[in-house]
Amino acid sequence: RAMKTGKKLLAEMPENYRNNNITSTSAIGMLMKFGDVESAERIFRSMKTKNIITYGAMVKGYVGNEMFEKALNIFEKIDTELDDVTYTIVFNCCAKLCNDRAMKIGKKLLAEMPENYRKNNITSTSA
Repeated sequence: RAMKTGKKLLAEMPENYRNNNITSTSAIGMLMKFGDVESAERIFRSMKTKNIITYGAMVKGYVGNEMFEKALNIFEKIDTELDDVTYTIVFNCCAKLCNDRAMKIGKKLLAEMPENYRKNNITSTSA
């Protein structure tokens, strides 16, 4: 029922809301939770500007759908400063994937992580 309602709202959403990062990012999160990765990707591609929260929603969505390689592919396209949430999500992805690429990315991320994030229990224990 939630999926039906969510998709109906999305279909009826006025165009000016579709160009809003907050609304689009929320829609991505919803669709990923429903397992509708294709629709989430379509919204992501249509967004003119993407911020760290948008990228985080995609990475988290891929991880939630056990698409770990895709999660790392999107992560590697991030061209903005990472936040603590993104570090946590990517560390989680690397731990679940547990291959050479994931180890390399995880180690690099840990080495580059700002000191203030190292003091955050959630971020540092997910590394």
